[in-house]
Amino acid sequence: MYLTKEEKEKLFAKHGKDAKDTGSAEGQIALFTARIAHISDHLKNNPKDFNSERALVHLVGKRRRLLDYLIKKDIIRYRAIIQELGLRR
Repeated sequence: MYLTKEEKEKLFAKHGKDAKDTGSAEGQIALFTARIAHISDHLKNNPKDFNSERALVHLVGKRRRLLDYLIKKDIIRYRAIIQELGLRR
C-alpha cells in the first residue's frame, strides 16, 4: 500500500477530529484525494492500465458524493475542506 498507517493517521488528524476519526466526511475526502493523486500519477506512466482508470473514476465519484453530502449538511465544513485540499468544483 502506498500510504502507511502513520501517514493515514496524520491525514486523519489533520482533516478529521483526531487520528482515530476515520469516519468523518472530511477525513474520508482527504483520504480519497490522496488516493486519487496516487492513481493519477500511476496513470501518467501507465496510460493503458484500464483497471486503474476505472478505479480512479470510481474514487472521484465517491469523493463527489461525500462532497455533495457535506454541502447539504454543513456548507461551512464543505468550504473549509475545499480550501484545505485545494479542490474546486
